Amino acid sequence: MSEALALKIASTLRASGYQAYEAGGCVRDRLLGLAAGDFDIATDAKPETVMRLFPRHSAVGAHFGVVLVHGERAGDDVEVATFRADVGASDGRHPDAVRYSTAPQEDVLRRDFTINGMLRDPLTGEVLDFVGGREDLRRGVVRAIGEPRRRFREDRLRMLRAARFAARLGFTVEAATAAAIREQAGEIAAISAERIRDELLKMLTEGRARRAFEWLDELGLLAVILPEVARMKGVPQPPEYHPEGDVWQHTLLLLEALPAGAPAELGLGALLHDVGKPPTFRRAPDRIRFDNHAAIGAVIAAGIGRRLRLSRAQCEQVVALVAQHMRFIDVPRMRPSTLKRFLRQRGFEQHLELHRLDCAASHGNLAIYDFVRAQLAATPPEAIRPPRLITGEDLKALGYAPGPRYREILSAVEDAQLEGEVATREQALALIRERFPRQTP
Repeated sequence: MSEALALKIASTLRASGYQAYEAGGCVRDRLLGLAAGDFDIATDAKPETVMRLFPRHSAVGAHFGVVLVHGERAGDDVEVATFRADVGASDGRHPDAVRYSTAPQEDVLRRDFTINGMLRDPLTGEVLDFVGGREDLRRGVVRAIGEPRRRFREDRLRMLRAARFAARLGFTVEAATAAAIREQAGEIAAISAERIRDELLKMLTEGRARRAFEWLDELGLLAVILPEVARMKGVPQPPEYHPEGDVWQHTLLLLEALPAGAPAELGLGALLHDVGKPPTFRRAPDRIRFDNHAAIGAVIAAGIGRRLRLSRAQCEQVVALVAQHMRFIDVPRMRPSTLKRFLRQRGFEQHLELHRLDCAASHGNLAIYDFVRAQLAATPPEAIRPPRLITGEDLKALGYAPGPRYREILSAVEDAQLEGEVATREQALALIRERFPRQTP
């Protein structure tokens, strides 16, 4: 969101006789020397005043003192919040009542963590720190403002945010704050699935996924929100294929390799690709085995996707990543038609990257990955997805009765195309007449 718009809003509020400060993450990131993302403004102007001063707005949370002011360009928005003191939070998210304030100190005391509780004058650069945020930034500590248990009762999602901020910034969680999270971890289940999902996806895409999930585990949150993942801990793997250790350690290595900005589906695929191993673990005479773990993992991943309210497209891709990740073993022995169908599945670049991550986090052998890349480089797109030579209407015109046989015939023609056996309509028709003689009454 726009720094220029935030400065314009602050200047307008000041000229109208009101206080106005940058607040929250943008102040934290400035002090850390990072590029600031979202710019928020805190003010003593009440929502109706903000809406009057800035006609281009959305009253997204005006009853809680929050107005979204729009700039000239789409997506150029700044959240403007009135100083307030929240009273109670029976639902663990929204205040039971809002009391507006004219004192920035009072507003800061209702915020989540000291590192997010500083204000900055955008006109002079002066930082107002009433909660020791600068010192906690210097020490690398995520500390709740005031009494931690109260902060987390006000909004339980703050427990997940503590893990995410600690991971993203490379900080630790202060002891009393961590203790309060462990004590109340079970209450995170009361948070809406959508809010939990959004935090998890940020953890997976901000470039510090491994540490984020280690914090979730250390704070007792992982077993509550993703018990299927927590069950990976202590599940051994055959050392000849997985010298890195158990399923949890293997998964953490994949998460560690996820770059900032990785697709959310790839992040979830890395997290869940072996989620089917704990329920399929068995010690066979020859070695540890996980029979059919990819298929079972896909079922588990689908359940997690529904629980987290993923979009249908996201859920389908994550399930496909989990279901297909073991198929790469068979790639060198696949028929050309089977291989081309494998290569052309939707989002294949994510399948290939998950395979690379999986291999790098275990045996380290990238031979199949290199083979697939070579196949993709050597095979033009039209050879992987050739134009259809015959349609159902053609079969009807040839005198074939409509029915299930159509699919069999069309699939055989496509196989022949992919295998390089036919390339023209005439050759396809000849193949049909030879292999699929019309059935006479």
